[in-house]
Amino acid sequence: MFTENIRLGPNEMRLIFTLERGEQIIFTFKDAKKILQTSDSSVKNILMSLKRKKRIKQIQKGLYLLSPARSGIEGEWTEHVFKVLPKLLGQDYYVGFWSALSYWGMTEQTPQITYVVITRRKKNLTFDNQTIQFVTYPNSRFFGYVQEKIGETEFNISNCEKTIIDSLNHPEYSGGVSEVAKAIWTAKDRLDADKMIDYAKRIRIQAVGLRLGYLLELLNFDKESYEQLLPRKHTGAPWLDPSAAKKDAEYSSRWGLRLNVPQKVILHWRASSI
Repeated sequence: MFTENIRLGPNEMRLIFTLERGEQIIFTFKDAKKILQTSDSSVKNILMSLKRKKRIKQIQKGLYLLSPARSGIEGEWTEHVFKVLPKLLGQDYYVGFWSALSYWGMTEQTPQITYVVITRRKKNLTFDNQTIQFVTYPNSRFFGYVQEKIGETEFNISNCEKTIIDSLNHPEYSGGVSEVAKAIWTAKDRLDADKMIDYAKRIRIQAVGLRLGYLLELLNFDKESYEQLLPRKHTGAPWLDPSAAKKDAEYSSRWGLRLNVPQKVILHWRASSI
């Protein structure tokens, strides 16, 4: 059921029509002031009125989302969250983890959270029933991303190989190690194993390289690629999946990992064993 049409004042109409004409779905306070050519207080009043009339939604202070004319019912329409990110963060970010696995078609799951890698801490953001979770990386691990487009909007996203490496660094943001194994298998013809191994070394987290090597061996990748990840000496014993239960774990002396997720669980998605 649609709500009845809500009347807009002349300045409200001017702002909405100018944004729609320019297909500017995401806009800032400065954008609104430039269009309206009036005082800050007047712009604030206009934006507050449009929020009450559900013609715009506030993402965060100074950043707004334009709603279509039929969006009188709360939650009826949502702009793609990837379009929000450039306005929100500039260029210092990339979509990663489960969100990137989904975008690249390496998982059938649709994450309810959008995971975004940044280099400076920022509070997670929720708007219009969507949550953006920020994961902070040091500059040395902030690499391996590309630009993609939705409509005319460009956004940053980790490439397939870096998506796997990041997911092995934080399985809790990627559905767990079984979901990562499934992603590797699903995209095996597209993934560059040498690039994944190079990224695993470059990220300088031993546990990531061990997890990658273990999974590549489990999935019957070329030995010449994954065996270079075998530990030269065992220092500690990281968990195969730090996001899974940490009990009744076998120890792999070959990989130096505590295998807290059995192979049959990792490969539960396979119709037959490898």
